[in-house]
Amino acid sequence: MAITEETAPQPPKGPSLVIQIAVLLGLTAVAVGLGWVSGQYLNSRAPETAAAAEPGDAPAEHDTPTTVRNTEVLLAPITTNLAAPTETWVRLEAAIVLDEPQPQSLADDIHQDLLAFLRTVKLHQIEGASGFQHLKADLEERAKIRSEGHVKQLLIRTLLFE
Repeated sequence: MAITEETAPQPPKGPSLVIQIAVLLGLTAVAVGLGWVSGQYLNSRAPETAAAAEPGDAPAEHDTPTTVRNTEVLLAPITTNLAAPTETWVRLEAAIVLDEPQPQSLADDIHQDLLAFLRTVKLHQIEGASGFQHLKADLEERAKIRSEGHVKQLLIRTLLFE
């Protein structure tokens, strides 16, 4: 018995190209719709923001100030060696966020206090992510104590070890 073209097994056919394109378009439409719905949901849950006042508008008597006026002060870079190993140097560039403007002497006092603290730090104390968090918390606490609570936050801009 000879195999002819009519009796030869046909390779299985996959879904047609038209059906594949229709499924792709349908899934795309569903993804766009879900993205839009989640965007609307998240936008409706955002905190209400006050409308910006036009210049020259006088505030209404019942309006209360809702903005906190913080002042960011850049500290001079601190370069010193660590307590152990003594051949390891650190360079710290930081800024402090104050609740209200303060004299420059306060920033200078905080700078000197942070410098003195960094000289007592050992390298093994600040290794890893948790070590960095502890260092930042210690520096921030010292700045808050030195400023008698005027420092709201310490921002570490650069921290290099050599």
